[in-house]
Amino acid sequence: MRKVIGIGETVLDIIFKKGQPVSAMPGGSTFNAIISLARAGVNTTFISEAGNDRVGEKIISFLKENGTDASNVSQFPESKSPISLAFLDDNNDADYVFYKDHPHDQLEFAYPDIQPEDIVLFGSFYPLNPVIRPQVAAFLDYAKSHGAILYYDVNFRPAHKNEIMKVTPNLIDNLDYADIVRGSYEDFLTLYNKDSADKVYNAEISFYCKNFIYTHGAQPVEVRGAGGFSKSYEVKAQNTVSTVGAGDNFNAGFVYGMIHNNITLAQLQQGLTPQQWDNIVDYALAFSADCCKDIYNYISVDFGKEIQKGL
Repeated sequence: MRKVIGIGETVLDIIFKKGQPVSAMPGGSTFNAIISLARAGVNTTFISEAGNDRVGEKIISFLKENGTDASNVSQFPESKSPISLAFLDDNNDADYVFYKDHPHDQLEFAYPDIQPEDIVLFGSFYPLNPVIRPQVAAFLDYAKSHGAILYYDVNFRPAHKNEIMKVTPNLIDNLDYADIVRGSYEDFLTLYNKDSADKVYNAEISFYCKNFIYTHGAQPVEVRGAGGFSKSYEVKAQNTVSTVGAGDNFNAGFVYGMIHNNITLAQLQQGLTPQQWDNIVDYALAFSADCCKDIYNYISVDFGKEIQKGL
């Protein structure tokens, strides 16, 4: 059975609507995707750190309750859990404020078992952070050498804009490690001041990674793939409650689609067929749409059960 191993930050997401807090739940970009994959029946492991506090205990418990191996989530003495505030506007899109002490991040873990065709999911500022970069890079090397597929979600927030020059070498390394890269319009506008999928792919991505997914909220999803594949996918209009986990769950659905369609590393490198891309993106959009129906950051338990039965 193929496994998905996620590596990333843990946070407590507090969501505000009309100036008032309406929800508080464990979160983090890769964390959210891993929870959704676990709810869809995928064998999942998460590598991270959590605060040595009540929030950290809740995060670890939540992983276990949802069927994810949390044995590689460390808690260090006197560490505090990071906080993310998400302020929803009238369209239920979020503006973020983060409270996190990046210079004091720590990462200690035993490498989990990785077999060929397992999938490693990583992204956001976590794998760029110079403080823990040596451990993250060593793990990515380990995963690559064991035949894993590496999925990189750029997810670069404007809050880190002043650090772009400092982390650019790590960003380029991540693009080079990756077999699939996903990023949003906002990510690439912040990083490169480029505002279209083709501009970003041709100038910044394709040299390092041939498989690229470009998302832009309710705008069509743009896919560029090995072998010259190029296609736009419409995003169905729907009423949203929160878009906080939309991108994270797109990632989860995409990874689920790869597993469901038995996509191998060799196929990704050679170029997927249009039918394979269509099937995988369908799952990505379905996961993302389900997440946006509620205030939570993950697919619902019921949706996870439906997916396992086969929609």
